[in-house]
Amino acid sequence: MIKDDNEIALMRKAGQLLAQVFAALDDVVCVGKTTMEINDFVEDFIVNTLHSRPASKGQYDYLYVLNASVNDVVCHGLPSNYRLKGADIVNLDITLEKDGFIADSSKMYVMPDAGPEARKLVRISNEAMWKGIHAVKAGATLGDVGHAIQQHAEASGYSVVREYCGHGIGREMHEEPQVLHYGKPGAGQRLVSGMTFTIEPMINQRGARTKSKKDGWTVVTRDGGLSAQWEHTVLVTETGCEVLTLRAEE
Repeated sequence: MIKDDNEIALMRKAGQLLAQVFAALDDVVCVGKTTMEINDFVEDFIVNTLHSRPASKGQYDYLYVLNASVNDVVCHGLPSNYRLKGADIVNLDITLEKDGFIADSSKMYVMPDAGPEARKLVRISNEAMWKGIHAVKAGATLGDVGHAIQQHAEASGYSVVREYCGHGIGREMHEEPQVLHYGKPGAGQRLVSGMTFTIEPMINQRGARTKSKKDGWTVVTRDGGLSAQWEHTVLVTETGCEVLTLRAEE
């Protein structure tokens, strides 16, 4: 769980490569593009441009290199022949492995005709993730992180999904600890320098309850409201944290 300097360097490299994937996607994701076309672009880019491995493919028998979660899809949306529409919001969740270490990140893409309510949800969910990230430092607790996220989301009238959480990451995609996106200050595991994990809050427009579709993967809001998510992989340091998947625009 605690990474040494060499392992951190490899985690940092994987994170930087994953940030390049999202930079490339900025010119690809648009109205009319299918989520399967986006999936295929990402696979080609990771394998043939970055000479890396899309870590999601084959994990738990998953067939694709990303999750594409549109509108009321909370997480784990399957790429398909669905064409993005003008008012859609979509989360793209991607993992990348390089030299044995994995980075995990996701980003919301907002189509040009998305309404003000959708845009506000996307903005607040991004802010909530950063509130959680800013709570990370050696000596803090996971409860501090979860509380910062929950407080910001709920102050805007939104709800935090509780069934799914962030996770430790490194040689494996899912390691300890589990990182809840709600909690009480001072509660939970204490953070130690060298820990690496994801922060990836799923924020719902209305109620927090979810349901799974019959495909066994796709999770949607139970009430049909919109959902938004952002994710970064972070490294705990003595004074705060380093965002290993940080993108240029951030």
